[in-house]
Amino acid sequence: MQNFRLLLFSALILAAAPLAAQQPIPADWCRALPRPEYKALTRIPVSDPWFEVYQPAPKVFAIYEPHQAEETIAYLIVGEKKALLFDTGMGISDIKKVVAELTNLPVIVTNSHTHDDHVGGNWQFDTIYGMDIDFTRKNARGSRKDAQAEITPDQICGTLPKGFDAKAYATRPWKITAKIHDGDDFDLGGRILEVIATPGHTPDSISLIDRGNALLFTGDTYYPAPIWLFRPETDLDAYAVSIRRLAALAPQVKLVLGAHNIPVAPPTILPRLVTAFNAVRAGKVSSTPDSPGKVLCKVGDISFLMRAPPPQSKP
Repeated sequence: MQNFRLLLFSALILAAAPLAAQQPIPADWCRALPRPEYKALTRIPVSDPWFEVYQPAPKVFAIYEPHQAEETIAYLIVGEKKALLFDTGMGISDIKKVVAELTNLPVIVTNSHTHDDHVGGNWQFDTIYGMDIDFTRKNARGSRKDAQAEITPDQICGTLPKGFDAKAYATRPWKITAKIHDGDDFDLGGRILEVIATPGHTPDSISLIDRGNALLFTGDTYYPAPIWLFRPETDLDAYAVSIRRLAALAPQVKLVLGAHNIPVAPPTILPRLVTAFNAVRAGKVSSTPDSPGKVLCKVGDISFLMRAPPPQSKP
């Protein structure tokens, strides 16, 4: 009888082992959720659990995707006559449906830049303003490779939306219906957003300033997490110029709204960003190895994920 119990116990352990192995182990970014900064923001209920929506300023909605490692944030900025959607997220779930729950005004779209995690829902909208450069036009064709890399198990926290087809997931093509340039304005009716070209992270990176409400939307030029400056399209010289330009606007701004992790930061971060980046480029900041080909450079609470320097040849 004792031997039977031992055999039964062993069989139960062996049967349970594969089930345990199937449970994903949360990544470090996932363990940090929910981020405490969101407790101070007003949450707006929406029907789709893939998204969380917060209101960091009047008539501004931060549409946050906390279940994917990019933790991307799109912004719906509402005027009296129309609304502008600054980025459309991952394209994993239906951002257009969420936008329709937040406003019944006509919606136009422009993107902080055209990496896949910011244009995933572009195809759902009729009016899309894009920078008049080849990088934007190329990315408007869509892609599959980058999109598939966004849904590997280590990139997902929780479960993907019901009915989501992981095998078919790709950034769908979208059409640029109008071109924008540095200094252009979007008049939403009682609210004007000015385009500021901020190349560096990508050639088509832009920020938007709402001077009337002292808001600065910075896309991926600044957000409160490691800022990606390692991709082939990144231009460090252009980035240095862009962040100096944003820092000069700090006295006119009450709130900085970036495109990842947390939607609010004080304008004092902008001159500090310049100081931190200058220190990194001057070789005054030690770096730590990150994923292959990348190093992390930290200056206080500001960090940059950068290309690793090429190995030095032996004499």
